[in-house]
Amino acid sequence: MPYTQSIGTPVREIETPALLVDLDVMEENLALMAKRLEGTGMSLRAHAKTHKSPWFAKKQIALGAVGVCCQKVSEAEVMVGGGVENVLVSSEITAVSKLKRLAALARHARLMLVVDHPQGVAMLAEAVTAAGAEIDVLVDVEVGHARCGVEPGEPAVELARRVEAAKGLELKGIQAYHGWAQHVDGFAERREVYAGAIARMRETVDAFEAAGLPLEIKSGGGTGSWRWDVESGVLNELQAGSYLFMDSHYLRIGGENSDIYDDFKPSLFVLTTVVSSPVPERVVVDAGHKALASDSGLAPCLELEGAVHTRASDEHGMLELSPASRRPEIGETLLFQPSHCDPTINLYDVYHGVRGGMEEGVLEAVIPVAARGCVW
Repeated sequence: MPYTQSIGTPVREIETPALLVDLDVMEENLALMAKRLEGTGMSLRAHAKTHKSPWFAKKQIALGAVGVCCQKVSEAEVMVGGGVENVLVSSEITAVSKLKRLAALARHARLMLVVDHPQGVAMLAEAVTAAGAEIDVLVDVEVGHARCGVEPGEPAVELARRVEAAKGLELKGIQAYHGWAQHVDGFAERREVYAGAIARMRETVDAFEAAGLPLEIKSGGGTGSWRWDVESGVLNELQAGSYLFMDSHYLRIGGENSDIYDDFKPSLFVLTTVVSSPVPERVVVDAGHKALASDSGLAPCLELEGAVHTRASDEHGMLELSPASRRPEIGETLLFQPSHCDPTINLYDVYHGVRGGMEEGVLEAVIPVAARGCVW
């Protein structure tokens, strides 16, 4: 179905539900992260699982990012097809068909994979050598996330030696990512949890150095831990993804001097329209679960003080109004901030890039969510 929204359309006339990006704020976030990493010895390897778009990846690379991370083979294919030449697939890949695809993709870009098990090393080496290719590898180290990863220290060293001995594989270093620590509520509490992750990273780095193993790349960290990743000096690549958009979940985790995490500003929104107001205390908008992900709670409405987003169905969201809330008109547009940016973005075909703000701005760019649905 062809897209018909015209460039220059006033923001509040964009058809809803619509995924909006405040381009001015997004660009501020990009520049701010680049500035914060400048001279620290740490490079940005932006996580493309958030934006799923070569358009944004290229902006990040233009400001100094060394490349991107992807969680899925299909995402990596979209990034390389879109002109991104340095890609880390940051999740273990063990399906033979996918390993063959990655071996082929390695001929067209600098590609790295992670491993956390001897069988994974053997499977990857077999696929790469069969294709006559070579591929870079990071040992994925478990630093507290309790998901994937080999144990730190000597177990990681033992796996690294298997990588070094395998044909077609070149050991480049480690990956050390602690995902849920990015979202621990409270600045001091988050710092304490992440200190444990840093200790496990440092243990592994020390063990690699003692064994004389390559450590060109030490990749990990994220939006919620970036300052400690920089301060510790253990990693040299930061895998931040959400920082360019932010979401209400990140805002709630708390900052250094505030209950709000304001290291980066919100730039991602969903525009909705009021379609019903059946009783005085309730309004209904045209954005439900298919337009706003709810795994981190229902998205807050930013424009009605005292209104609470209490329920959602497939196509509708219900706002309960307090006695002090302004009652919006039928047909009025309301702005929501996604509670979790990554899965919300994956619900849309395009971003609407708006210049000039969410009230008076106009549509400047329609940006494909090129890797939408790339979950394989």
